[in-house]
Amino acid sequence: MSLLFKGRSQGAVRSQISPVQRLLMFFISHVRQALASLGELWRSPGSSLMTIAVLGLSITLPSALYILLKNTERVSAGWEQASEITLFLHQSTSEGDIQQLMTRLKLWPEVDELVHIDKAQALQEFKQLSGFGDALNYLDSNPLPHVILVKPNKRHTSPTAAGMLLDKLRKEREVEVGQIDIQWLERLHGIVSIAKEMVSVVALLLFLAVALIIGNTIRLNILSRRDEILVMKLVGATDAFIQRPFLYTGFWYGFLGGLLAWITVALLLWWLSDSITRVASLYQVEFQVQGLHGQALLLMLALSIFLGLAGSLLSVHKHIRAIEPK
Repeated sequence: MSLLFKGRSQGAVRSQISPVQRLLMFFISHVRQALASLGELWRSPGSSLMTIAVLGLSITLPSALYILLKNTERVSAGWEQASEITLFLHQSTSEGDIQQLMTRLKLWPEVDELVHIDKAQALQEFKQLSGFGDALNYLDSNPLPHVILVKPNKRHTSPTAAGMLLDKLRKEREVEVGQIDIQWLERLHGIVSIAKEMVSVVALLLFLAVALIIGNTIRLNILSRRDEILVMKLVGATDAFIQRPFLYTGFWYGFLGGLLAWITVALLLWWLSDSITRVASLYQVEFQVQGLHGQALLLMLALSIFLGLAGSLLSVHKHIRAIEPK
């Protein structure tokens, strides 16, 4: 409380100000303090840029890793939808038995599509692709079996559901061997889950460090303006009024740091896009990194502003209340 104006009645002054004028004055006061705090950052560009860079780069690392993980999930989901079960039939299976088997399998609700590959057709394709066409002509009989490709429907393309369907297909009497190459997909999902947890832990530690760094920066600003704060309290300024410029300083740190993080992530993904496209082309897959859009920018700005305000609050409530005129 002010020592100079203690006990002074302000009822007469307040009665002359309308609620609209009071609201307008409150808004103008906030705008002036926000611009003044931005000017303070501009007058000390060296330390301000260092703090903004720490905040921006700390948000860049987990954001870039998270976007890459989301794109990995998107690619693996596409591979999962394209999974097929391969059934190798017994050599003694006749054409009639194959037709009966396909007729039965078409009635299964888990099956979406069936493709029969005749063993003569399989041998012809093997001759063309393997390069051993002349050597295979000396074989007395065709060693390849009939093959049926089973494509599960959308509800049975996950590794667990496809594995259950495979176990069911293996029980058919015409099937000798059944296989599906989903083990690598399960391993990929496990690796992605571990990577997500690691990204969350790294992000939490970096965000905590950022909040502490900004809090320490604001604390140094408060201590450097201790005499100014004492004078403001002597003339009647409240703690809330004194705290606002420092809170706006944390806001500007967060806003500019988030903007820097978004630009840095965009540059990183642009730099990696050509390499990712070349790798995807080796697997005959068209793939483009996605994740930087308006929603991502708003999320990064909101997170960085929250960290800036949280860091400033750590110092403001403790140190400004401790400065009192004697």
